[in-house]
Amino acid sequence: MNDPPDLLPASLPRRLGAMLYDALLVVALAMLTLYPLIMITDGNLPRPAVQSLVFVETFAFFAFFWTRRGQTAGMVAWRLRVQSLDGSGLTPRQALLRFIGATLSFAALGIGYLWMLIDPGRRTWPDMLSGTEVFHVRADGDSRG
Repeated sequence: MNDPPDLLPASLPRRLGAMLYDALLVVALAMLTLYPLIMITDGNLPRPAVQSLVFVETFAFFAFFWTRRGQTAGMVAWRLRVQSLDGSGLTPRQALLRFIGATLSFAALGIGYLWMLIDPGRRTWPDMLSGTEVFHVRADGDSRG
């Protein structure tokens, strides 16, 4: 793929920074939705229901932002963007595959993200599974990946 000159493959530290930022937002979202449910049910929420709700909310958060603008809030802060290999935006299917890849990467103790250190294209498991790439959108004069 011929990348525009202002795009470089995202580095692992940038990806991790964006993930941490987004994780804080996802935790806040879960707290906002779980608190009223806990109050209504006097804390008698079945654990599988809570886990399912948080899982679905997490997917919805990422899928919404990835398919709408190619950036979550964390990705904006760290100047990252995700796109299809042809440069177009993500489809809902790609967002789902990317989320599955991210889940598998975390389940494998981060190996799916560390994979980029040995992959010539600096791709992670979510990138490969979904047919997407994450780029660092450089500011003027910034050439770091």
